[in-house]
Amino acid sequence: MSDPCKKEACAIQNCLKRHGYDESKCSDLIDQLYACCQGFYLERGENARSPCCPIPSLLEFKIKQRQEEKLDAKLIQSNR
Repeated sequence: MSDPCKKEACAIQNCLKRHGYDESKCSDLIDQLYACCQGFYLERGENARSPCCPIPSLLEFKIKQRQEEKLDAKLIQSNR
C-alpha cells in the first residue's frame, strides 16, 4: 500500500533543500501535508500509520499551533 501523503512530504523535502532548510519558505507545503494527513486519518481511522504523517494527536496539536501562532521557523529563530 502506497502512502497517500508521500507526494506532499517529498515536496517539503525538495523545498527545504532549495531554500537552505528555511522552513518559513515551505510553510504552504507543510499546511498541505497536514491537510493530507487529516484526510488520511479521517479515511483510515486514528490507528492508521504513515511514515509521512505525525500521529493524530500530534498532527492536531501542530495544526492548532500553526493556526493560533502562525508558527514557522523564522518566528522561532527571531525569538531566540
